[in-house]
Amino acid sequence: MFVPSAKSNLSLIILFLISILLFVWVNNSRMFIKEKYYSEKMEAALLMEQAVDALKEYRVFRGAYCDPENDPNQSGIIGLKETPITTDRGSLEGKLTSLNPNFAAVMVSMFKKARLSEGDRIAVSSTGSYPAINIAVYSAAKVLGLKVVSINSVGASMFGATDPEFTWLDMESFLYEEGVLPYKTKAASIGGGRDLGRGLNILGRDMILKAIERNDVQLVRENDLAGNIKNKMKVYQDSYKKYDAYVNIGGGLSSIGSSINGRLITDGYHRNIHNNNIPRKGTMFEFAQNGTPIIHLADISGIARSYELPQAPVPVPEVGIGRIFVDERYNVSIAIIALIILCALISVVIFFDHSQMKLHDDEVNQ
Repeated sequence: MFVPSAKSNLSLIILFLISILLFVWVNNSRMFIKEKYYSEKMEAALLMEQAVDALKEYRVFRGAYCDPENDPNQSGIIGLKETPITTDRGSLEGKLTSLNPNFAAVMVSMFKKARLSEGDRIAVSSTGSYPAINIAVYSAAKVLGLKVVSINSVGASMFGATDPEFTWLDMESFLYEEGVLPYKTKAASIGGGRDLGRGLNILGRDMILKAIERNDVQLVRENDLAGNIKNKMKVYQDSYKKYDAYVNIGGGLSSIGSSINGRLITDGYHRNIHNNNIPRKGTMFEFAQNGTPIIHLADISGIARSYELPQAPVPVPEVGIGRIFVDERYNVSIAIIALIILCALISVVIFFDHSQMKLHDDEVNQ
């Protein structure tokens, strides 16, 4: 039986040490490569950060209450859980996740995936549930020079824009008047059940109507959900006959048609959506039926996971942080060279041990 010699053991130790050195060499060869549209993504994220900071300062100036437990980042746009205009249940984690300014970079990525460019027209349907995502969409649209026609359902789910005196329409008007964002909602409905405020009390519906009036926005209020959908389509069509993309933010019934429909389409960009079996088509499916690309933004936590953004981060991440901006890659050339060196050394050790074994066998046979 062959017993490894001291020379053989020494060669294995040397091979082990060289392997570690090669591993360190390859590991340190990592490169950080900017993703496509890096400058646009950075600009959009910085703009979203500016908008959220402006709202925060305004809220502080007005002495508005900010719940430190539910809004640990003190953003000022995480609303109370229940107010007269709260329409539905809502995920606090999703609302906190949405505050990340790098969501605007995600929107740039989605818009570019939809092949949108300066001057293109997008229809936006939003609610009061995710004001930060509304800002992310506007920020990306401004940076890319897109034309926006926006319709809003004012009611908000828990922790959204639930302050009756500072609804999404009020936030939007403030940012518009301050020159931060160039877009304003074209028309608005109450939102909630049937898009007419079913489930809200009279006080809540009246508060929303007052918000629509004080922000000088066209009211959409027909007899039923189908009427609201038809009216909103008319508002879009009166502005432009053709759109290059439709963006849905949240779960507004006038956009998705019904809560079940909202689960039939995954979040993100869709070039084509087949919706022949959907009984009630909201504006999103009406646009899809006409061949308009769709961007659906409902499960914000899920979208964040897809783009490797943190969940409910405290503090809010800095602009430019994450895989949406920079991709980490290894230097392939160095990795190949290290592999060749390692294979060559292993071959040398095997040959050396084989020679030692043959020499040992010859000595035994003599």
